Amino acid sequence: MDQVKELETAILQRADRLAAEYRTRAERSRDNILSEAHERLRLREEREVLLAKAQAERAYRRKVQANELTFHREMDHLRWNLVRGVEQRLGERMKAFIKDQAAYDKVLQGYLAQGAALIEQDAVVAELNVHDHQRLEPSWAEFAAAAVPDKRILLAPEAINTLGGVLIRSEDGRIRLDNTFEGRMERLKSRLHQIIVERLIPASADSGTMLTM
Repeated sequence: MDQVKELETAILQRADRLAAEYRTRAERSRDNILSEAHERLRLREEREVLLAKAQAERAYRRKVQANELTFHREMDHLRWNLVRGVEQRLGERMKAFIKDQAAYDKVLQGYLAQGAALIEQDAVVAELNVHDHQRLEPSWAEFAAAAVPDKRILLAPEAINTLGGVLIRSEDGRIRLDNTFEGRMERLKSRLHQIIVERLIPASADSGTMLTM
């Protein structure tokens, strides 16, 4: 009987040790599973956070780019209005200058001399607006000779539509120099735009600082 009890006791003790061992293994497995689950959850949260940050960054960049495009459109519109405003003011100044006949005639003769020098022919043709044509036609020979004594400057029979100045051309019309107000404005357009930007628009405006007028 004692041997049977000892065997039962040994079996029970062995079973208890095995149960404890399996319980320990189970707890370790559970801890490992929970740890891995927590790690996967942490990595997933990190990926979601990074994805959300990347999406937010892209959305922010798109918004900044859209704002920059709007700003540059507004700046281009402002520059255009400034150019048009200056052109109109220049036109008004030109009209006022023409009223000073002595000063204006000196400029007109300078334009004639410049055009005649550039066109390498013995005779060139000058075209004027209606007012200058009527005013200068009676004394054109003397007026032209004072400007260009070594060439014949013929006055075109028909006037042209211009605010002021003169269009000089060869007799066959193949060579032309537009020294009218509009022609010179067209040649100076890019320089005029540059001056307006430099003088009227602060340098910081294009780098993101709003224009203050």
